[in-house]
Order: sequence, then structure tokens, then C-alpha cells
Amino acid sequence: MDFFNHGDALTRLIALILLFMSIASWVVMLRQFWWLARARADVPRCLAAFWQATSLEQAQQELAVFDRHHTVRPLLAALNGQSGPSLGDSMGVLAQLNRQLRQALHGVSARLNWGQTVLASVGSIAPFVGLLGTVWGIFHALTGLANVSSLSLDQVAGPVGESLVMTAAGLAVAIPAVLAFNVLGRWIAQIEGELEGFAHDLRDYAQAGRV
Repeated sequence: MDFFNHGDALTRLIALILLFMSIASWVVMLRQFWWLARARADVPRCLAAFWQATSLEQAQQELAVFDRHHTVRPLLAALNGQSGPSLGDSMGVLAQLNRQLRQALHGVSARLNWGQTVLASVGSIAPFVGLLGTVWGIFHALTGLANVSSLSLDQVAGPVGESLVMTAAGLAVAIPAVLAFNVLGRWIAQIEGELEGFAHDLRDYAQAGRV
């Protein structure tokens, strides 16, 4: 706090940037850990309920209960995709289904990866922002001591030690973001793998003439 109060405008701006990065990353982490934890539990139950259903209508009803975040239902909706007067109508039925499944997977993947760019950016940039604050703080402190006739170790160590807090702050912001990015990335890859397998199974199901 003393470093913030004694610093100039640039020092305070850097501290506020780190604070903003920390808040943004924690918002993403809390939301994604809650959202993806539920999705990891929902997807296996949805797939099991689909293959245990006796009809598509029953499967849709089951998924409406288990699929709390609308993760699996976009793929099932591709089976019932209606064609309109467009270039896609010239494609075969299976080719249209492949395109619709691909679009559904892309849409779900975009939702699963929400906030990953923020975590990656914070994890890579925050240490350098903190280092910039340290370098600028040391420069600002030494410049202020340039006109002092006699210097003691305490006069130098105090401002320099306060400036190093910015580097620690940058690391404190970056480390949780990097760890969360890696953990969430594994969760996302697991969910995407299950959805891609389900999409292939749906294509085989349609190719067998069941829809």
C-alpha cells in the first residue's frame, strides 16, 4: 500500500492493470470450474440415456433433463436439421448431416473454451507487467534520491524492496491463471473427445438408415 501511495501515475496504473487482470481471471476461473464440472457430469449421463432410449423422441426428453448446459442437444438437433433452399441442398443427406454435426461441435466447443484466451493472456502477460512496475518503481525511487547529499542503506533498500512487490504481484496474478488454464484445458479436451465420439456414432446411426 505504501508503494501504491508513494508511486507516480504510471505505477498506480500498472497496479490497477494487475488488479483488473486478477479480477478478470478469477471471474473466468470460478465460472468455468462450475460450468465445466457440471458438463463433465452431464455428458456421460446424456450419452448413456441416449443409447438406452427406445426412440429419438424419448432420447430428446431424457436429454432435456440431463443436459443442463445444452452441451449434447445441439448434436442431436443436427439429426432433425431441416434443409432449406440453399447450396447445401445439393449435398447428400449424410454430407449435410456431417456439416450440421461439424457446426454443432464448433458451437459447443466455443462455449466450452469461453475465457481460455483470458487465462492464457493473463498467465503470459501479468509477470511482465509486474516486472515493468518493479523496474519503473526502482527508477522512480533512485531518481528521487539522486539529489540527496548522503545516502544510507535504508534509504535505498526501502524503495527498492517496495518496488519488488510489483513483481510478486505479477506472479501472484499469473500463477493461478496458468494452473487453471491447464486444468480447464484437460477438462475441455475430455468433453470435446466424448462429443466428437458421439458425433461419429450419430453419423453411423444415420448411415444405418435409422433416421
